[in-house]
Amino acid sequence: MDELNDSQREAVLYVDGPSLVIAGAGSGKTRVLTYKIAYLLEQGYHPGSILALTFTNKAAREMKDRIAKLVGWEQARYLWMGTFHSIFSRILRKEAEAIGFTSNFTIYDQSDSRSLIKAIIKEMGLDDKVYKPASVQARISNAKNHLILPQAYASDAELFRADQTARMSRVRDIYLRYWERCRQAEVMDFDDLLLYTFLLFDQNPEICRKYAERFEYVLVDEYQDTNFAQHRIVWQLTSERQRVCVVGDDAQSIYSFRGANIDNILKFTRQYQDARLFKLEQNYRSTQNIVNAANSLIEKNQEQIRKEVFSENEQGERIKVFSAYSDVEEGEIVANKIVELRRKEKMTYSDFAILYRTNAQSRIFEEALRKRSLPYRIYGGLSFYQRKEIKDVIAYFRLVVNPNDEEAFKRIINYPARGIGDTTVNKIIAAATEANVSLWTVLCDVEHYGLPVNKSTRNKLEAFRQLIADFSGHVVIADAYELGQDIVRRSGIFSEIYQDRTPENLARQENIAELVNGIHDFCESRREEGDERIYLPDFLSEVSLLSDQDTDDSDSDDKITLMTVHSAKGLEFHTVFVVGLEEDLFPSALAKNSLRELEEERRLFYVAITRAEKHCFLSFARSRFRYGHMEFGNPSCFLRDIDSKYLELSQGMQSSYRAVFPIRKPSEETRSQHSNSFKQAGEKNLRPIEGTLQEKAVIKENASSPKNTFGVCVGQSIEHERFGFGEVINVEGTGENCKATVRFRNAGVKQLLLKFARFKVVK
Repeated sequence: MDELNDSQREAVLYVDGPSLVIAGAGSGKTRVLTYKIAYLLEQGYHPGSILALTFTNKAAREMKDRIAKLVGWEQARYLWMGTFHSIFSRILRKEAEAIGFTSNFTIYDQSDSRSLIKAIIKEMGLDDKVYKPASVQARISNAKNHLILPQAYASDAELFRADQTARMSRVRDIYLRYWERCRQAEVMDFDDLLLYTFLLFDQNPEICRKYAERFEYVLVDEYQDTNFAQHRIVWQLTSERQRVCVVGDDAQSIYSFRGANIDNILKFTRQYQDARLFKLEQNYRSTQNIVNAANSLIEKNQEQIRKEVFSENEQGERIKVFSAYSDVEEGEIVANKIVELRRKEKMTYSDFAILYRTNAQSRIFEEALRKRSLPYRIYGGLSFYQRKEIKDVIAYFRLVVNPNDEEAFKRIINYPARGIGDTTVNKIIAAATEANVSLWTVLCDVEHYGLPVNKSTRNKLEAFRQLIADFSGHVVIADAYELGQDIVRRSGIFSEIYQDRTPENLARQENIAELVNGIHDFCESRREEGDERIYLPDFLSEVSLLSDQDTDDSDSDDKITLMTVHSAKGLEFHTVFVVGLEEDLFPSALAKNSLRELEEERRLFYVAITRAEKHCFLSFARSRFRYGHMEFGNPSCFLRDIDSKYLELSQGMQSSYRAVFPIRKPSEETRSQHSNSFKQAGEKNLRPIEGTLQEKAVIKENASSPKNTFGVCVGQSIEHERFGFGEVINVEGTGENCKATVRFRNAGVKQLLLKFARFKVVK
């Protein structure tokens, strides 16, 4: 007990009734849980009478190991400790007969479940482009997590209207058939493990009583992440004795899209009326400035359990805020800062984390890090060019450029689905192998190679051949960006991924849009470097190098971590960059429908900041290429929520704080007005950029050179659309061949063909 602070000790020692432990970020939540269980064992509780529920197997293992060190493995091994799903599956196997199952039932994972739903959709003759298996699965999962059975779903007018709006009015029929098929097959999916546990206890009071008596004390970790079903089951087990302790932090409730309900923790003391509330408010992770900044942010939320988190660590530096001219420059700024901090403070790569709101944002930072040969890993996901939807589009590009590319051919001949199955593909492969030609050659002359397919299949093959041939005819006519956009739309990929708004599909949409942005960036950069036309093969050459670098065979853990903020919860890093802090990105445009959704986005930002131990950097880009054109963005309204005394604004922002963080709502000013205020702020604070001795010599040598037709001469400062502010260090050539060498503050030295370069002279 001497290892605990006063608040932790109080929470551990209280075992006489229900308790809610609000554990602020970095406050030692796991320590309290483990010590409390050890204390219960010391007080005479049998290990088998203690139930501890977690959300991950890793958390359960970590707690059990810690408890074993305190009380010995012999006691710890008998604890009922594990995830909700693992614990409830144990109970269901023992009590299976009571709900009409045998104890040998099998459990479907998400892919098994989706496969069965897909088969049912096909059996019912429904269009799987409308009734997407993933979307139907999400609706059924949501119903189960709200304890809604098929019959209740079918009779719910509100649910039916929602399905009709989504053009999926027969979801209720699919749900019923899916339910029945799972029953017949003696199968439960993950959601069933919760649903059937609730039904078991609800329909069999004697069984419920048996487990309520068996578990003399129930503990729940991360209670803010529980859904409706989990909350109800905990109540079933604890409503009579009320020996329950739940631990969590409402300020870190960020999973509503998975069904988590923040009301479970906010209203705990109303449901358990004699509950004691304990607050763990000392943060052991972060500096005082980081903690204070996070406090000033989260206090803006209305729905919360108030607490005042504090730190006794060093005061630390203020949180630095960077304004980048574009998303490209933002990536350069972050990469440069990592190099600088490693040199100054002897930090390892694993000390750094880059956190973003959406997976699609990783591309810019991956490319900036690769350019400097900095090792990185994508936590909880794939590198940008390894994501399925990106590889699908790239496969189209490869086949268009080289129709004989066999792997690309096989990958996309039936994507999106066009009725060309594996049997037909295998026939094409067999014919090509026999004749020693490519698959494309067979496709171009089906009759000559005697492909044994019917007329309907032949027509589908011909339609695909014509599509690819048409694209191929434009490879050296249209530039990479124009042709790339055309392929995404006409191939059917665009329609395929934009049919619904599930979180999974939204991520795919963002990734495809970011790939198109990447092609645009590539074309613009090459054009400014002097290439008149940039074709798809040029882009593919670049991508093949990037994709090859994605394969990192090194065993070293010393890598920069890139991840979404959602993935970062529960982790900590010496230095954190929170990027893309712009309106409609963070907070997400989808979060503006209600105050409740906006407050969850603010909690997400709070989670991001509190991952940092010593350094925290916030950044936003004033322009991004999105949806086919350059957009000027507003800085996130959340930046204004942080007390300015905890922030240090980067050069160019200090004199225009109100312009950068407007008090008015973002919608009250146009993007162009903000764009102008950003430019004015930059002009006022622009200073000469120091270069190498060689560059200074070039500047001196050319200082007297006359201006060219573009009005550019050595020594001038320019403002570039994507690279930001820079200084001209050399000008060469005349007329349309005139080029300027520019040293940019963050993007390094670049040579620009002036007739294509998008810039303006500042002074």
